[in-house]
Amino acid sequence: MPLTTYWLEHAWLGTYAEPGVALDVSADGRIAAVRTGVDAPPPGATVLRGFTIPGLANAHSHAFHRALRGTVQVGSGTFWTWREVMYGVAQRLTPDSYFALARAVYTEMALAGITAVGEFHYLHHAPGGTPYADPNAMGEALIAAAQEAGIRITLLDTAYLSAGFGAAPEHHQLRFSDGTAEKWAERVSALKDRDGVRIGAAIHSVRAVPADQLATVARWAEERGAPLHVHLSEQTAENEACHAAHGTTPTRLLADHGVLGPRTTGVHNTHMTDDDIALVGSTSTGTCMCPTTERDLADGIGPAVALQKAGSPLSLGSDSHAVIDLLEEARAMELNERLRSHIRGHWTAAALLRAASADGHAALGRPDAGALEAGALADFTTIALDSVRTAGPVPRLAPETAVFAATAADVRHVVVGGRAIVRDGVHVSVPDAAGALTDAIAALRS
Repeated sequence: MPLTTYWLEHAWLGTYAEPGVALDVSADGRIAAVRTGVDAPPPGATVLRGFTIPGLANAHSHAFHRALRGTVQVGSGTFWTWREVMYGVAQRLTPDSYFALARAVYTEMALAGITAVGEFHYLHHAPGGTPYADPNAMGEALIAAAQEAGIRITLLDTAYLSAGFGAAPEHHQLRFSDGTAEKWAERVSALKDRDGVRIGAAIHSVRAVPADQLATVARWAEERGAPLHVHLSEQTAENEACHAAHGTTPTRLLADHGVLGPRTTGVHNTHMTDDDIALVGSTSTGTCMCPTTERDLADGIGPAVALQKAGSPLSLGSDSHAVIDLLEEARAMELNERLRSHIRGHWTAAALLRAASADGHAALGRPDAGALEAGALADFTTIALDSVRTAGPVPRLAPETAVFAATAADVRHVVVGGRAIVRDGVHVSVPDAAGALTDAIAALRS
């Protein structure tokens, strides 16, 4: 079987920066061999100068929120006032316009070194709730957009049935709802895994899926071995409403209905009791932190250290796309904790890179991604070590440089399945990513 060889000037093999690494990639898009101590590029090898790490995993995305960037920074407000602006954008999207927007957003992700995205998708039907001729037209638009941008996608098809603890959906939420969890399951069952695509499930939140229907969504995911995600305790108001409706916390409610477990990821997990943290950890339920969105929406700082110590694997997401930069998400998780605790160094750079790569891929149902090792998917990202942000430190400190100094602007090359999708900071198939974003977002205003 023919091999493609990449020569990496410096590479992260899990602990520190290793100089002179050759990766042999097989025709099936997997790493066939990793050779260290290769001081010069082998004949015919593709040279990647800088610091190469496994491809980053954006474990939580709402692609259409990218259209809100800048707009929602005017004035003041809360998560709930931000949500009203978001609903306005959601009402204007069609399968065609969503494809155009998502293709541009996923291109921006690729340029940021992201090789896989978990799309938390609840925009299912036409305005008013009428299904499209293809009931999964919006989901298929997202899949097609990721494929054109060259990144992998886990479509976390989301059950969103209620305006809050059993209340009927409000007008702007009608296009999110399938009516019941059973009808949700019937629709989503028509979506199929394919090359570069995984179909997963999501519960929007305990307020949006009635308690007696949570188990239906969890069972659908369990029967398929699919990842299951849920917004969890993002807002104190959600916790208070859950107490009023059920006399317990959202975490306990999910546990009582069989939602928690090692294939489940709670997104945010911000406002948790000690018992909640212990319950998440003891069930090996994951936690996806989205620090740039959590700070943008004034949500609060989640107890990531305590959750990880309790047994919850950490992943990262850009969520509302206030920025798309997984290095910033990793940095922010550590720096937020420093501000709260007045102590530095809660995670090593290596641990933060694992959250941004291997643990994120695992949360998206891809345990075979996120490592530069034989048998893994050949998905990797090269970060420049000679930009104005990264120049200066010795190469052995490349992990620290990447996490605490680099930004998405320092991503130089991105490879997915052994195929280059970003070369020298330019997307191979969408060279004018900024123009694509401008056009797609402007179309939603007209």
